[in-house]
Amino acid sequence: MEKFSQYRDRGSGIAPFFPISTAGSRIYLPFYIFLFLVRLPILITVTLSYFTLLQWFPIGSLGKKASLWLILGVPGIWWIDLRIDGVKKGSLAKHHKARLPQPSSIIASSFTSPIDSLYLAAIFDPVFAASYPSTRLVHRISLFEAILRAFQHPQKHPPLNACLTDLQTLLQQHPSQPVVVFPECTTTNGRGILPFSASLLTVPSKTKIFPISLRYTPADITTPVPDMYLAFFWNLLSRPTHCIRVRIAESVYNTSYSSSMGSSKQTSLLDMIRNQGTLLGLEENNDVSLDEKIVLDNVAEALARLGRVKRVGLSAMDKEAFVKAWTRQRRR
Repeated sequence: MEKFSQYRDRGSGIAPFFPISTAGSRIYLPFYIFLFLVRLPILITVTLSYFTLLQWFPIGSLGKKASLWLILGVPGIWWIDLRIDGVKKGSLAKHHKARLPQPSSIIASSFTSPIDSLYLAAIFDPVFAASYPSTRLVHRISLFEAILRAFQHPQKHPPLNACLTDLQTLLQQHPSQPVVVFPECTTTNGRGILPFSASLLTVPSKTKIFPISLRYTPADITTPVPDMYLAFFWNLLSRPTHCIRVRIAESVYNTSYSSSMGSSKQTSLLDMIRNQGTLLGLEENNDVSLDEKIVLDNVAEALARLGRVKRVGLSAMDKEAFVKAWTRQRRR
């Protein structure tokens, strides 16, 4: 592992891109194989039924959530440890509107596993938006695309055919749903928080931003390295149960945003969307101001505190370099 030391954070020594493996007793291996073989066809059937049929039927939000919970239940994900900042156990109903994400709010979530998107969809029925390190703009993606992004390589730039917009416009287009953003832009193993995309800076000043941390026990169902399909499904389906530790912070506001700046930016962004090359060029040279940095720091610090981890200086592009080195090492 010495040759991978450059992919550890210099200040803390944290390695956010290394896969996590949980050693299991060989005595239980036949039982693990049995669980995997029984659950795999059930999971495939339930998942295909939802994404090819049920999601297009008028079954309503409740029907969709029930279907997604069924998908989560097949691999044994039914233990949810939920805690909310400022809310005592047993008193959630009294603080429901103020403490939980509601329609027209933003969810800034940690990003470690394909389960992240599935769980958030089962709870909040949100709209998903993909963020990129090179631009403040996002593009809307489906739940299935959000799940697949957990297996993909980091992307610095959005696809050329992506319909880009900002979060303010996305909120206006979907006023009855919250919007989920993964500001780290790529997955980690859950042991550190990467630098954020500037996409959160397009959120209006009166819109609530809820940092949400998701952690898993066992932690081997995280996918910090792309294309870990076989390892992920084996770890997911061969364990009897999994627990999700969910932490929701108090809402954060984009204090750097002003209405006058927002209206002028919206006009310029629409112009830039028509010219993809110009958009990327301007965004890469657009520095983050001190006030904007404070907003991003507030959300990142909240995620780090909720997950009991530290922020690291390694970026999504550092992960891409790590993946190349890791792949070469594995092929030898």
